[in-house]
Amino acid sequence: MKNLRLMIAAACLCALGLLAMPAAAETKEIVLWHGYRAEEKNALEKVIAQFNAAHASKGIQVKTLAVPYDAYPDKISATVPRGKGPDLFIFAQDRLGGWIEAGNTVEPIDFYLDDALRKRFIPTTMEAMTYRGTVYGLPLNYKVITLIYNKKLVPTPPKTSGELVTMAKKLTDKKAGRFGLAYSYGDFYYHAALMNGFDGGVFGPGTTPTMSSAQNVKSVELMMKWVEKDGILPAEPSTALITSLFNEGKAGMVFSGPWFLGEIAKGVEYGLAPLPTLDEAGGKPMRPWMTVEGVYVAAPSQNKDAAFEVAKFLTSDEAARVLALEGRQSPANQAVYADARIAGDAQLKAFRQQVETAVPMPNVPEMSMVWSHATSAMSSILKKTSTPKAALDVAQKGIARDVAGLRKK
Repeated sequence: MKNLRLMIAAACLCALGLLAMPAAAETKEIVLWHGYRAEEKNALEKVIAQFNAAHASKGIQVKTLAVPYDAYPDKISATVPRGKGPDLFIFAQDRLGGWIEAGNTVEPIDFYLDDALRKRFIPTTMEAMTYRGTVYGLPLNYKVITLIYNKKLVPTPPKTSGELVTMAKKLTDKKAGRFGLAYSYGDFYYHAALMNGFDGGVFGPGTTPTMSSAQNVKSVELMMKWVEKDGILPAEPSTALITSLFNEGKAGMVFSGPWFLGEIAKGVEYGLAPLPTLDEAGGKPMRPWMTVEGVYVAAPSQNKDAAFEVAKFLTSDEAARVLALEGRQSPANQAVYADARIAGDAQLKAFRQQVETAVPMPNVPEMSMVWSHATSAMSSILKKTSTPKAALDVAQKGIARDVAGLRKK
């Protein structure tokens, strides 16, 4: 009997001991969506694996999902506001304003930001993450166009538009299908480098359309001078034609971004340099648009604090090194460019240099009203069915009408 009592007492003590033990922390699974492929995807997954290893004991684990890029923005619009999407997603800033105005999509993050974190980033990349004075994401990386040149044809890249035209004329032989310069000049995204260089733009204060401004007209007139009078550009080139011209040594210079580098054939010795300054604009630099991919916390997420920790880690110095060296991306993190391997990398160095004059592409919802009108204007100018001024006047009226319609909604 005595033994039985002792056994019961021991069992009770064990039970009490078990009750007193803290329950194992529940692991929070943070879901991250992105649109990366190939080396960009591999680099991101490596950084996430590092995060997961470092945070296993803290009960935070990240699961990634690569979404096909063409379907990606619509998937965000359709799922995130309904709470059916991820905790975090990576996307460029051009859709940011639209998602914010739609509501319940992107969480404002000013609450989490201190001075040290704000200063982590190249200032213009933070500007791209800001909408109506509020910050909505941490900038991860940026893309921008720059001057890419064939070193055999162009030993020293031009620093000014005057030098560019002089060099390009020497390299151009239309009958032989050779051109000094090739780029998608009819594409408004590429043309923006000239437009911004003349201090033009698509919107003024209060998102008022300024498509037909004198500066914008001058920028188009300079483009047409390069096409017609100087004759240094191929007629309405496709992306495929620009690539083949460069690979065959029939285009000395190209204006393009990091996406073009993967298309350059082996054996073509190329260099990168900043876009030239514009003699026609008083020596001001060409200023291309920059797209900045941000990491955003989804507004309906039940794990916002943990999700922000992931965003912070993705934009850290350690993560930026992996994304730059292995993913071949240009991080928005400033400190990483002091790393000797990155400072000595011609590609990363060139895009970092170019970003100093780049302009963040507008992130306002009204920007979606610009593209079709701008494309029509560029087309009618190049087909000579309209003068630059007349075509931009038509675009101005169309954008103003559509913006007014958007605001009524």
